[in-house]
Amino acid sequence: MIRQHIIENFKNDDVNSIMEAITSSVNDQDEVVLPGLGVFFKLFWNEADDDVKKKIAELVRKGLDQAS
Repeated sequence: MIRQHIIENFKNDDVNSIMEAITSSVNDQDEVVLPGLGVFFKLFWNEADDDVKKKIAELVRKGLDQAS
């Protein structure tokens, strides 16, 4: 239900609006936005090719190392 709500909220938004929403969510550091970012990430992941997925995994690994 949350997933569909988020998709419907952004379905007609342009790229800049989506970028602003992501940037705002990341900068806000509020865990309430995590489900929305998860929906975006799933949509992204499903569209990405293997090279992009590998690069994202590498960036996540690097971020985990820096977060320690």
